[in-house]
Order: sequence, then C-alpha cells, then structure tokens
Amino acid sequence: MELVRSLQLVAGEEVLSIAGLILLLWAAWAGDKAARAISIATVAALTVAALIAAPALCGAAMGADTIAFGGQYRADAFSAFGKLLIYASAAVTLIVAPAFFDRFKAMRAEFPLLVLFAALGMGIMVSATDLLTLYIGLELNSLASYVLAAILRKDERSAESGLKYFVLGSLASGILLYGVSLTYGFTGTTSFTGIHAALAAGTLSTGAVFGMVFVLAGMAFKISAAPFHMWTPDVYEGAPTPVTTFFATASKVSALALLMRISLVAFGAVPQAWQQIVIFAAILSIVIGALGAIGQANIKRLMAYSSINNVGFILIGLACANQPGAAAMLIYIAIYVAMSVAGFVAILMLRDEDGEPVESIADLAGLSKTRPGLAAALAAVMFSLAGIPPLFGFWGKFVVFQAAVQANLVALAAIGIAASVIGAFYYLKVVKVMYFDEAADKVRGKSELAHGVLLVIASVFISPLGYLLTNWLHTLAGNAAAALFHF
Repeated sequence: MELVRSLQLVAGEEVLSIAGLILLLWAAWAGDKAARAISIATVAALTVAALIAAPALCGAAMGADTIAFGGQYRADAFSAFGKLLIYASAAVTLIVAPAFFDRFKAMRAEFPLLVLFAALGMGIMVSATDLLTLYIGLELNSLASYVLAAILRKDERSAESGLKYFVLGSLASGILLYGVSLTYGFTGTTSFTGIHAALAAGTLSTGAVFGMVFVLAGMAFKISAAPFHMWTPDVYEGAPTPVTTFFATASKVSALALLMRISLVAFGAVPQAWQQIVIFAAILSIVIGALGAIGQANIKRLMAYSSINNVGFILIGLACANQPGAAAMLIYIAIYVAMSVAGFVAILMLRDEDGEPVESIADLAGLSKTRPGLAAALAAVMFSLAGIPPLFGFWGKFVVFQAAVQANLVALAAIGIAASVIGAFYYLKVVKVMYFDEAADKVRGKSELAHGVLLVIASVFISPLGYLLTNWLHTLAGNAAAALFHF
C-alpha cells in the first residue's frame, strides 16, 4: 500500500516521464519536422503535471500524507508552489522558442524534450527531502541544461556558453557532492529530517559545519549568487534567448526552492551556523549585481547582472530563518518570474528588419517613437525590477524587507534598501535610452503574435493591477511556507 500511495504522490513526475519517453520515440522517427508538434505535446504534458500539483497548493497539503518512498520525496504545498512556477516557465519557453529558432533553421525535435526532462529534474529537486533525491533531480536538470545552452551548434557564443556552463557546473556539482558526503558522514543519515534531528541532538561538529558550507556553496552556484556568479553573464548572453528565459525563471525557482528546503529543514536546527553565510552572499550579490550591470552594453548581460542582484534580495528572506521570511521569498520569486518572462519576451521582440536579434542597449535609442508599445512594456519591466512603486516589483522587495525587520535584521534591510538605489541607476539608463535619445530605428522586425500575447499578460501582472492579486498570492505563499516548516 505504501508503494501505491507513493506512486500516487509522484503522478506529475510519472506523466512527464512517460510523455518524455513517448515524445523521444516520436522525435527519433519523425525528425526535426515534428519539432513544433512535439513542442505542443510537451506544453500539454506540462499543463497536466501542473493541474496534478495545483490541489496540493490550494489545499495546503502537508504532514505525513505527503511523504513518498520512505521520506525521500514530499508532494506538499511548498513543492507544488515551485512546480507550478517551473512548469509555467517551461511552457513559456516552448511557446516563444519556435519563432526564434526558425530564423536560424535550427528548431530541433530534441529541444522540447530537453526542456521537458530539465523540468522533470526541477520538479524532483523541489520535492526532494533526501540528499540522494536532491542529487538525482539536480543532475537530471543540469545535464539537460548544459545541452540547451549549446543547442545552436553553429553559433560560437552558444557553444562557448554551453562549455562554460558545463565546466563550472561540474565543479559546483563536485563541491555539492563533497558537502553531501561530509554531511552524511557527520550526521549518519541522508534524510533532511534525520539531519535536522542529528544536528538538534548533539554539538555541531567542525566536520558538519564544513559539510554545510560545501552544500551551500554548491547551491550558491546554481542560483548564481555571488561570489559564485561568474558564469551567469556569459551564459545568459551566449545561450539562445528562449534558453536564457528558461534559466532565468524555471532554473532559478528550482534552485532557490531546493536551497530553502536544505537550509530551513535539513540545517534548520542550527540556523546560527549558516545565517552569516547567507547574509554575506545576499549583500555581495546585491552589490555585485548592481555595480556589474552599470557598465553593460548588452541587454542580456544587463539582465544577467539583474538576476544576481535580485537573488541577493531573495536571500534576505532566507536569512530570516523563519516562516514569514520563507513566505516573503516565495512571493518575491513569483513576482520575479513574471518580471523575467516579460523582460526576455520583450528582448525576443527586439529584431531588425532582417529578423536578427537587437541586443545592444545603444540600438534601443528612441524605441518609444518607433515601437511605443514595446518600449512601454520594457520600461515597465525595468521600473518593476528596480522596485519602483506602483509597479508590482516594489511589493516583492517590500515583503522581504518587512520580514527582515521583523526578524531583527534591520541592518541587512537597510543595506538592501540603500543598494536598491544603486540598482535603479542602470534600469533607468535603459529607459532613458528608449525615451530620450535620438531614434536609432534599428528595431524594425515584426513581432510574433504569441510573443505579444505573453508580453501583455506578464506586463499586466507586474503593473499596478498586480496588487489585486496580493491576498491570493500571500495565501498561496503562506500555505507553501507552512508546509515547509511542518516536518
């Protein structure tokens, strides 16, 4: 009966696995000409998996009824929150990808399959409650992601980004695995709840501290937090823009959710041992992200530094080491995903008359005169990322700072608020170029209908209308955070 119950709890992963195997055979037989049909089928599979996960979030699922496979997996409200964002981000990636790859005649049948298997790995990551499950999900995601970054084989930038991602990602996986080995060696278990109990029952040994540091260092790479951020600008710039969208949304959600479960569950008994590490990474990410973005001339590199900066703000919620801080993190992550989708879809729509991407910020000069709607949407994204009210991005920063103040981390909140002013400079620089510089008239390509629809939906969410969803978002984030602390 336990096996049957476990199989019921992993129904979403089963759907994605079976769909992946069937579509893999389809791709092998039909070839690249079936790429669009396979993409549509993959979006359908992701939608079914999301519908399976949604009741757990809405019903605030937690406790023993959510445990599968002897405690290695949890299908609780927290994991459901992460999975819904991951599957939605993966679906957006598949919707925007065909138009981009068609320009290079490079839409391959394996692209949607790689996205599907990466999303499957991410789903396992956010449900992992054991170090072994964690590593299986992480590697399934990583192996697909390395190939996605280099999928444009004839593009030197794409090949370079894939190679850098692979080399540095392998190093980070090694660091993480070493930390996992040390943690197991000094606690005697790989279960998150077992590690929590072992750390709570005894004196924190030096070996366990080293294991904790190595695990957090490996996870810092995955979320592109400073000082492990060096791969992010190159990979974001070199990878195809739909892949960059996937990395900035789904990959970020899964890694942050996994970091939350490791820190607050496995290491939650000794928060004093890792809080200072998180606070240091948060401040460093905020500062490096803000200062690094100032001199960028490429819009995708600017968004990469923006992601580093925003990860720093999200980590402020983790530094609180309590349930309100976790709920604030989840709210910020949800809003950040919407902002990233809007930003990268807008970047995909920046094309010249030959259909080539326009990525230079200087080439956006006077965009408000030639493409006013696109310029307005991109300006809304920049203002929202900067946290300027009344756009919805302000609310994400507000709830995180509020949680920090309530947790007596006033100095950290003050540093974050001050650094937000620095960040506002490079966001406003983009707006200034679009609205006040002489028109360069480089962006003349036609936009895809699907891109326009997604941009409108995401822009409405991050607009002041997004505040109408605050009660609903707070309820869902509260359910997820409560499930995370119910173990």
